[in-house]
Amino acid sequence: MAPLNDASPSIQYAYHMANNPVFQKDSHNYFTGVSVNELNSVGNASLLDIYMTAGNVIEPHYHQNASELVYGIIGTATVSLINPFTKQLLTFRVHPGSVVNIPQGWWHYIIAESAHTHMLAIFDAPVLEIMNGSDILRLTPPDVLAHTYGLNENALKEVLAPLQSTVTIGPPEGCMQRQEQPASYRQEEVGLSDYAPVGGVAVGHDVEYGHHHRPQHVPTAEYPFHPIPFLYRRWV
Repeated sequence: MAPLNDASPSIQYAYHMANNPVFQKDSHNYFTGVSVNELNSVGNASLLDIYMTAGNVIEPHYHQNASELVYGIIGTATVSLINPFTKQLLTFRVHPGSVVNIPQGWWHYIIAESAHTHMLAIFDAPVLEIMNGSDILRLTPPDVLAHTYGLNENALKEVLAPLQSTVTIGPPEGCMQRQEQPASYRQEEVGLSDYAPVGGVAVGHDVEYGHHHRPQHVPTAEYPFHPIPFLYRRWV
C-alpha cells in the first residue's frame, strides 16, 4: 500500500500502535507496530514498539529491505550484528537515550538485560520484511544441512525437531531446557524489594562495570507491567 497524497480525503496522520499487535510471546514480551498499512501518510518509514524482560531474545534475523535504528527508552539490552564484509560479530549495549544502527541485510539479534526493557526499532521501509533464523533452520531440509556442513543428520533432526514455527522472541514458551549463560554474564536474583516507585513511571539505573542495574517500575497505562521477581543478567 503506497502512501496517499496529502490532499486525499482518506489521509491519516495519527495512529495508536496498541491497535496493531505485531507479535506477543506473553504479557511482558511483545511488540506493536505501525507501517504504511496502518498509517497511510507515513511514507518510507515503519516502527516497532518493543517490550521485553531479562533473558528474552529477539531471535537472529535480517531485514532484506530496510536498515534499522534501535533506540533505548527503558532498561538495557545488547544488540549483536555480524558485519558481512569483515565477518566480525559486533555487540553494542542500548541504554535509555542511546541508539544502534543496523545496516540493511545484516544478521542481528537483541537480548534484553533488564526486568523491563522498552525500545523502539525504526526502519526506512514502509512495510518491513524479515527473515528469521528459526525459519531458515526449520525450512531447510536437515539432510541438506547435514551434507553441506558435515553434520550427523539424525542428531541434527533431533535438535531441530522442536522448531515447528517462527520463534520471533525466544526462548519459546514452555522451553524447559536450561540455557547456558555466556561467560561474560552473571545472573543474580532480584525480588520485589528491589523496586521502588519513582514518579509513576518506569525508571532504570544503569551503571556498567561492577555496579548494580536494578530497574524500578510502577505500572501505568503506558507501561502496564507489574514488578515480579526475575533472573536478571548484567555484564561483569
